[in-house]
Parts: sequence; structure tokens; C-alpha cells
Amino acid sequence: MTPLARVVVDVTGVDKPFDYLIPDALSADIVVGSRVRVPLHRREVPGWVMAVLDADQSDVDIARLLPITKVTSIGPAPDVVALVEWAAVRWASRRRPFFVSASPAKRVPRLLAPRYSARAVPPPVDAAVAALFTTAGGVVQCGPASTHMAVLAAAVACGPTLVVVPTVVRARRLAAECRRLGLSTALYPDEWVTAASGVDVVIGARSTTWASVPQLASIVVIDEHDDTLQEERAPTWHARDVAMERARRAGIPCVLVSPVPTVSARHWAGDNIVLAADTRAWPAVRVIDRNIDDRWASSLVTSELIELLRDHDKRVVCVLNVKGRARAVACDACRTVARCETCGAALQQPDEHQLRCPRCSATQPVVCSSCGSQKIRSIRIGISRLRDELEAAAGRSVQEIKPTTPSIDARTSVFVGTEAVLHRIDRADVVVFLDIDSELLAPRFRASEQALDIIAHGARLVAGAGGGGEIVIQTSVPQHEVLVGLVAGNLGAHIAAETDRRQRLRLPPFGALAEISGAGAASLAQQLATSLLVQVATGDDRVLVRADSWDALSEALASTSRPKERVRIAVDPSRA
Repeated sequence: MTPLARVVVDVTGVDKPFDYLIPDALSADIVVGSRVRVPLHRREVPGWVMAVLDADQSDVDIARLLPITKVTSIGPAPDVVALVEWAAVRWASRRRPFFVSASPAKRVPRLLAPRYSARAVPPPVDAAVAALFTTAGGVVQCGPASTHMAVLAAAVACGPTLVVVPTVVRARRLAAECRRLGLSTALYPDEWVTAASGVDVVIGARSTTWASVPQLASIVVIDEHDDTLQEERAPTWHARDVAMERARRAGIPCVLVSPVPTVSARHWAGDNIVLAADTRAWPAVRVIDRNIDDRWASSLVTSELIELLRDHDKRVVCVLNVKGRARAVACDACRTVARCETCGAALQQPDEHQLRCPRCSATQPVVCSSCGSQKIRSIRIGISRLRDELEAAAGRSVQEIKPTTPSIDARTSVFVGTEAVLHRIDRADVVVFLDIDSELLAPRFRASEQALDIIAHGARLVAGAGGGGEIVIQTSVPQHEVLVGLVAGNLGAHIAAETDRRQRLRLPPFGALAEISGAGAASLAQQLATSLLVQVATGDDRVLVRADSWDALSEALASTSRPKERVRIAVDPSRA
């Protein structure tokens, strides 16, 4: 019986697979995942073999099928191809973006000999961490400056390990440490061939979850809370979710590591949450209440901050992760920031008659919930002259760090910038978050987790300050459960409050969410509104679709025809 290959072509905008004949001369080289060239519409295009079939399994008459032209390269392993099929449904996407992440950048005619190391790795110090690898895995909560080597040692003891980290820079550092221990290591995607041939550790950024790894025994995701692990472009897949599904399919442990585990990670892990030995190794956290400063609504340079800046022995990094002016409002009498009674986000005042929540669309009268005053004012944070204000307060030069800043001034010891400054500076004695409310009270369902994300980055930066490092947080809501928990060294109240909030609003991981935007969003929303599987909320420039589960959301999106106009579907959007 003539064998056939079902091929996904590497052509933008085409997702339908096509069947092709497998010539006898190529039959030995064509397997699931192979990179091939096939005829399509009078031209020759590249593609991936997603299945090998018998002739009776095709819906097309065999006489009409064309043969595959040639095999160009080894491609993703069969288990990765199956994972691509799942991901295309999960994130309502075409298969091509996932195949691209899983494929080598250059032609690979053959694999190399495996390079598994015979050298023993030092046993992990923490037995509880090692125990996670004897089950389906779980969550390891660690300190912000953890080296993660105890987790990696426990993982490698099980066999070949896939390690996912947020950035390529950190991947290189961790790969160097693994090699120092005598482990054969492949850095993905640069060393795709080495990884696919067989080594002890395959490590890289988020695309590493698609690496072909023979005899894979475990998967480790480091800093699973980091938003960098999620693709910003559609499809908005998350490396953590792909890793969990891949481990489940393979029957191997998946361990998520983080100093501030997300609600999604905790929900997935259940009781399998381990506190590492360095969990409490956080720097001191000081919260500055901006409400008690007379300049609370017009300046970010508080009296306590001025005192700190004037200590010229300290290297200080100031973070203001907001552009333009904040749109939050507060009571002019008692200075309480107006917050939504339903979800806790900062309220906005679209007109003189009501306050509106940009996160859940709830409305409230223009009345302070704390003192009853009807005098509400915008908190206008001027940032155009912020560097000058800091320089005047510090009595020393201040360098503003932008993504385009070419170099760090060695003579400067005070820096200011957005979150990017935390990635440009290598050390600090103090990290100051000038206005954490812009993150903490943002109209996003993951706002508190994203605030913890950048605070954890700051904590890592000051970890090398000889035990004297400090995190300083300026806020108008000092009693927020996140800030109280950071000062006390226990985020239990925040975890309970956030979990309860997500459950009540049926937000991920207790529900499924998608954001639709673009010229065709309204047309697609009309179709989805007739479905019993989802709820649709239409905003000014986007449409939010919510369902009880990912399966229900995927089914609803798959059953609707896409409009001719451009439309972007972001499943589980990080900034919604």
C-alpha cells in the first residue's frame, strides 16, 4: 500500500495540512517531524511532516496526490509534533509558529553521537526537593537570589533534563555552571543538533520547551512567575503551560521554581509545594507611605527617600515602571486611593458622576469608601523632571537608564528608569520602587503577581550587598496584602486573597480568558455571543471572552469562522 505524508507547509497564513505521496527513494528518510519540500500551487515550498499515513486514510483520491520533492532536514521529534497539535488548539492558533520554535535554524542532515556524562553530580542538599522528582513534580519556592543548583542536581539524577529560564543571558550562565560540574550541556536553540542527539541538560529561554530531547526524564522551569516566559505576539503561549503538558504526556516530573509562585502554579501543584532552604533569604523590605508626605500628589521624592539618597555610600536604583501620567484617583480629604469593591483594582473617573473599574467594569458613586468625602482628585505623577528632582535631592549625579542607553556611567551611583533598569545594572545596595501602585493597582487580573515579579528582580539585584541590601517601596496603599506580606516575610494572606478573587471572577486558572482585538474583533464577537460556551464583554478597542475551561474556550473559538478583517486572538493574555 502506497504510504502518504500529511504535511504542514511553512507558508504564512496557511494552516490546512496537505497529503503527499512518499516516493520510494525517500521512504527511509521521511518520518514524523521531517523537514521537506513539496509542490503547492505551481511552486515549491518547505513544510513539516506531521503524520505518515496509508493511502486509505486520506480524504483525497490518491491519483490526484503529488509526491514530496525532497527531504531537507531532520525536524522536531514525534512527541514535539504531537505537542504542537495540542498547542494550536489551546492557543487558538495556526501550527506554523510552534513548528518554527521547534525546528533547527539551519539544515540538519544527521544527528551526532549522544554525549551523556558518566560523571556523578553532587547530591542535592534538600531531600524534599529531590522527592518532587519521584512524583509528577510540583513547585519549589526559593529565595530571589537562588542558584537553583540543588534543583538541577535532583533533576539530572533522574536522567536527561530540559531547563527553561526567562532570558538567554541567564541560560548561558546556568549552562556554564552545568558544564563546570561535568554535565554535557546544550544551549537551545543554538545547539539544536547537540540537544536532539542526546545530552544531560538542554537549557535555554522559553522556546526550549519545544526542544527535541531523547530519553527526556524531567523538565524544570525556573522563575515560572516571569512574564518573559510568555510570548507577547499571538499565539500567546506560555512556556510553563507547555512544559506542564509535555511532562504530563511523557509521564515525567515537571518542577516549577520561583521566589513568588503564581496562583496558576500553586493550583497546578496542589500540595506538592516545597520550601527550599533559602526561601526566606530576602533582603529587608521597607514600605514608605506616600500619604503622610505633604507632596503626596505632586512628587515621588518623599522625605524618607531624600534621606536615603543623601547617603553617598549607597548605590541606589530607582524604578518607575510607568510612562506619562497615572490615571488613579484618591480622596482629597483622607488620601485613600479609590479601589474597586469587587476586584481591588484602582478606579478611574471617566466623568463627574461615577468611578469606574477598568478591570471588571464595575461602577461606584463618586464617594470615598473610607471617609465618605465626595472630593476626589487625580493622582498626577509628574515624571518629566523626575531625574532632576532625584539629582537635587541626592546631591549627586543621577543617570537615566533607557533601553537605548549605550553604557553605564562608572562615576554614577544613582540610577533611574523603567523596569529595564533592573536588567542593565549589575548590583545595588538599595532598589527603590518609586510608585508600586502603577503595577499593584493596574487594571489587569494578574496585577499583584506582576508587581511581585519586578520586586523579585529588585531583590535579586541587591542580594549581593553583603547582607545589607534593602528594597524600598513607595505606595499610597501600605495595607495592601502584598506589601504587608513582603514586610512580614509571609505572602499567605495575598495568596488566599488572590485565589479567592480569581475563583469568584472565574479568571485563570479557575477559568479561561481570551482577548480579541483588531478590525475584525466586533464581527467575531457577534458570532461568539451566540455560543453557550463563553461570555463576551465588548470594550472600546478589544473584546474579552471568558469560559469555564480551556476546552470550552477552544471549542467556541474553533467553531466560529474568522472574519476577512485582521483579528488578533490572545488566549490568557498577560496584560488583560
